[in-house]
Amino acid sequence: MNKPPSRRKKIIPGASGEPKPATDSAPENTSGQDNLASATITVTAVEVTELTQEEQSLRLHLERRVERAFLSAGQALMELRDRRLYRSTHRTFEEYCRERFNYSRDAAYLKISATVVYENLQKFLPTIGRQIPMPTNERQLRFLAKAELEPAVQADVWQQAVEQAGNKIPSGRIVKDVVDRIRERTKVPNPYHVGEICILLPRDNPDLRGKAGYWGVVTHVGEYSCTVQTWDGDYTVKIEHLKLLELLDEDCQFMQQLCVRLQQLHQVARRDEAVDWLLQGLGILLNLIYLRCRQSCWRLWNGSTKSSGGNRNDCVARKQ
Repeated sequence: MNKPPSRRKKIIPGASGEPKPATDSAPENTSGQDNLASATITVTAVEVTELTQEEQSLRLHLERRVERAFLSAGQALMELRDRRLYRSTHRTFEEYCRERFNYSRDAAYLKISATVVYENLQKFLPTIGRQIPMPTNERQLRFLAKAELEPAVQADVWQQAVEQAGNKIPSGRIVKDVVDRIRERTKVPNPYHVGEICILLPRDNPDLRGKAGYWGVVTHVGEYSCTVQTWDGDYTVKIEHLKLLELLDEDCQFMQQLCVRLQQLHQVARRDEAVDWLLQGLGILLNLIYLRCRQSCWRLWNGSTKSSGGNRNDCVARKQ
């Protein structure tokens, strides 16, 4: 018996599970990747020319102007305050700064205090051997100004802070660390108490210029300073800028009430010039009366001891 002829199965493209041969797109992709790999970036070389001697000098001059901008601002504010150049438009320096420059009282006085510290550094920092970098803004001097240290100590603090910063301009935090260490080493207890009556001693404090003989009430006691309320405002000063008036408790209370009344009168917007004269007089007169009383008591005690041999404890000058 003859076998029937065998039939070949026709293979239809796409119907088989065999993988398709690669299409023409694959070579295109490969060639694209090759192009990316071989791509080049053209960089234009820029020649950096050295500064001339004149340009170098100008750069240094402008850098110093930028660094000392806060110094110029503090000096200008100090002169505006001391010469009362704000008086034609504002009653107080604080109001003037707030409305003209948008400075709070603390911000304005910080700039002034930082300027004073900067000038102290210029005077007391050693200049032989190496140049010590100077402050470039008031934030670096914030804690040094608030510490109210002696000028020579301020210079020592700044020098230590520069060394701690690797002979660069230190941050305010580094300056604060050095200030805290020195304070702990030379800590002296504050002898004053809230409610006591004191006399202001301006000495080298520019904020107290023109305030010699003013009396005030201690309203806050810090570690190294006190805030004193006077007839024309509040002043935060070092303890060496104060002198205690030794009064009886009832006299202190009377002076506290008087100070409040004088401040209220000073805040009246439209007041006669005679009122200012009276306020300033009362702000100093009571101190003069107190001193005269002490001198009288001292003469009285001195005369009595010569005749009767009494001792100084018999004199009531301390509490009058």
